[in-house]
Order: sequence, then C-alpha cells, then structure tokens
Amino acid sequence: MPDIGNSNRISRGYIDSLYIETRYMDSTNPDTAFTLYGETFASPIMTAALSHLDHFMFPGAGLALAEGAKAANAVLWYGMADDAEIEALAATGARMIEIIKPYTDRDKILAKIRHAEGLGLLAVGIDIDHPFSEDGGPDIVDGEAMTAMTTAELAGICAATKLPVIAKGVLSRHDAGRCLAAGVRGLVLSHHNNRIEYAIPPLAVLPEIAAIAGDVPLFVDCEIKTGMDAFKALALGAKGVCIGRPLMTAIKQGGADAVRDYLNREKATLGKAMAYTGCTDLGKMDPAVIRRV
Repeated sequence: MPDIGNSNRISRGYIDSLYIETRYMDSTNPDTAFTLYGETFASPIMTAALSHLDHFMFPGAGLALAEGAKAANAVLWYGMADDAEIEALAATGARMIEIIKPYTDRDKILAKIRHAEGLGLLAVGIDIDHPFSEDGGPDIVDGEAMTAMTTAELAGICAATKLPVIAKGVLSRHDAGRCLAAGVRGLVLSHHNNRIEYAIPPLAVLPEIAAIAGDVPLFVDCEIKTGMDAFKALALGAKGVCIGRPLMTAIKQGGADAVRDYLNREKATLGKAMAYTGCTDLGKMDPAVIRRV
C-alpha cells in the first residue's frame, strides 16, 4: 500500500504539479549571483543542513560536502556536530551556517553560538521543529534533551549575538510570525525529512509566509533536487534553497568533486529556467510564471 502520508512524497508531488510558462521576448542570459548577509555566492542553491555525515556515511564525508560547496562557491549549511567537526568544516574555507538543536540546556545553545562567532561563520540557526520525539514526547538526541522554543527565548538568542539567527523548521504563518517577532534574520521552510506525516509542502505555504516576511530571507528544503525545483521555489518567494540527499549520493560517487559538479550543474539548470521565463536576475523573479495543474 502506498505511503500516502509521507511528507517527502507529498512535497515531491506538489513540486511536480507546478508548471512554468515561457517568456522569451526581451529576455537575456540570466545572472544567478546570490548575495546573503553581505557576501556573494554563485547561486542560491546551497547544501542542506546535514548532520554527522562522518558517522552515518564514512570518515571524510562531511569534509567532502564542505570542500565541494567551497569549490562551487555555494553556502554550506551543516547540522548537529561537535565543536571539532564544525572547526574542521570551517577550516575548508566554505562559508557556513551552523544549525543548532533546541537544547533544553539553553546555555549550550549560547555556547555553540559563541563558538560559531569565534570561527566567523556566516550565520547560525535554531532547529525549532526538533523538540518532540516521534511519539510526541520530549526528544532526546545523542543523549541531549530538547525543549520547544518560546518566542521570548528566541528573541533573547537573537539579541545575544551579532550573527544572523535563522529559524529552521517553519511551516506555518503562525510560527513565521512569532519567529519574525523574535528578530530572526532568516526562515527555513521545512518539515525536516518527513518529521511529521501529512505536512504541508514548503512551497505550498511559501507565498503566504513571503507576504509577511518583508526583507527577511526565506529558504526552502525538502525534496529540492534540481535547478528547476530551485527556480519554482525562488519564483514563489524563496531567497535560496537547500539540497540534501542528492549531495549525499554525490559524496558516495565522487567525493568533493562530485558535490561541486552537482551544484554547478543545477546552477546551470536554474539559469536555463530563468532565461526561458524572462527572469533575468534573482531580483526579477515573477511568481506569475508558475502555474499549478
């Protein structure tokens, strides 16, 4: 029987239900250059915030992701890791955003932010969607207890650092509004790889969150695999997208070079979609080119 409630499957189906209209007249070759928090990158296609790659894959997998991102001039996002791993990733020269879990021990969050500041990371983020386990009880990750964030706590974290703080795991106008009120400088729309079944696809809720986000950048993950997927998200209001599992496959097939090649190939696919729709740069993306059938 099909896994009808699988949120990855639902998100993939939604992305594939979005079609584009072409606009060739007066179009030009597009510019995919992407500026985030004052720094410029080759495109808004970034890595997802993968965690513990050396443990789940093989030693050196995390470095391959970082080195590939650096070679492609793409933003590196990374998830749960100890300080030594974060230091090794940062040492590759990749511009990195570290995503931190909502530890019950809030001092641990602040300590990790201080560590990120010392390394000169691009930004940090909080996994707001990771406080509960699969049975709805408190989550325990690597022996560490997690607790849901309050708006006041998130505001305190934002005020405690000069680094941009991003809320990851937003999938409603409700959470978006509270995170924005707390002072975050970015939102990642995500259901965290089917963390809850029947989750609304990030692209489905993206336009209504974009309507209240103002200049705060929105990022999308979950089933984003190609430059065409990226184009659809960007046209609907995202600032950037994060690719995860396809890059894990690339690491297995060819390490850092394969990560670089995948990111460069999908940057080219994004450029093609932009050229064919008259979206000549990222500031001229038009949601009207997207049709749902």
